[in-house]
Amino acid sequence: MLEKVFLGTYPHQLDQKSRAIMPSKFREGLGKAFVITMSLDKCLLVYTLEEWAAVSEKVRRLPTADKQGRAFLRYFFGGAATIEPDQQGRFLIPQALREYAGITRELVSVGVSHRIEVWAKEEWEGLGAQFPDDEIQAKMAELGI
Repeated sequence: MLEKVFLGTYPHQLDQKSRAIMPSKFREGLGKAFVITMSLDKCLLVYTLEEWAAVSEKVRRLPTADKQGRAFLRYFFGGAATIEPDQQGRFLIPQALREYAGITRELVSVGVSHRIEVWAKEEWEGLGAQFPDDEIQAKMAELGI
């Protein structure tokens, strides 16, 4: 089976009921439900149910005897929610996740290979300044692309 790959950047807004709309380019690949959780980068991560199961299996291997492992498990799973969008692709981002990511009205959904990142527009726009061109070029050279 061919792995789902999410590509592209799509700006949009929350509607009057604080719902986001999943860009149509992503809907088919996500299926009828998906998982959304906090990233380490002040954005939200969206996973297909299959990808979530694979990522969860890796995270569950963290040692619960380790304080940092327990903290990460709480962070990763405690902030997660299973979402079932409506027929138009609209879905409610839980308030705690909106607050974490700083999403108030405008947001950007970004396809990042096996997952989707959801950013507050201001955070996304500020992110570009964090990666100087020479660092990106060096990483591309390292990867041979």
